[in-house]
Amino acid sequence: MSKGKLAKFADMETYENVFQCPYSALEHADFHLKGHWREEYFHNDNPIVLELGCGKGEYAVGLARMFPDINFIGVDIKGARMWTGATQALKERLGNVAFLRTNIEIIDKFFAADEVQEIWLTFSDPQMKHPRKRLTSSFFLERYRKFLADGGIVHLKTDSNFLFTYTTLLVEKNRLPVLFRTDDLYHTDMLDPQTEQILSIHTYYENMWIERGLNIKYIKFELPRMGELQEPDVEIPLDEYRSYKRDKRSSLEKSK
Repeated sequence: MSKGKLAKFADMETYENVFQCPYSALEHADFHLKGHWREEYFHNDNPIVLELGCGKGEYAVGLARMFPDINFIGVDIKGARMWTGATQALKERLGNVAFLRTNIEIIDKFFAADEVQEIWLTFSDPQMKHPRKRLTSSFFLERYRKFLADGGIVHLKTDSNFLFTYTTLLVEKNRLPVLFRTDDLYHTDMLDPQTEQILSIHTYYENMWIERGLNIKYIKFELPRMGELQEPDVEIPLDEYRSYKRDKRSSLEKSK
């Protein structure tokens, strides 16, 4: 581990807007703010929006700037990346954004029923070989249901045609209400001004994909609490690339 990372981890231990809680710390209990984020941390009754897999936190911070009457929480396990957004939020005195360093697999240990209104998934790893690890899989959607308001909104913004297609098929199979969908976000004229403003926030990874000439895809759908979720049984062409200009991950052409 580099000195830079060590310094960032040391910083975050002192940050009032960062909570670091790995799986081992919650093996036998839930997080102490579960069900109490509004009154004990944000000190207001405003809606809560999560960014899962927040990376450097560009979206969480950008949204907090745009919407001071909404509370945002960026979640990721990569602490050195999260430091960037957490530091910026402190510098700007953004009291409506916090950061949670933990495994998303146990996200339901941090929030109580109806405590969260929306979820953002920004450039998540498509996990082409591991269906259960996809953040839009039925495995994760069932976890989100435990704390997301009934009919709460899930946003997916991605470069991955594989993840976008998979998510679209899963949403269609389970008849989840789609509020908006496009496979070429920055070449569509159907966005309302507020949505266009929100989606103009670019993450580090998004800029990398745009520079490579990739279309950015976006789907926004509701997640009702009732009904058993099923996985789509369809072979989907794999992405032909991976990050940092490397070739695709597998010799396979398709996966479910």
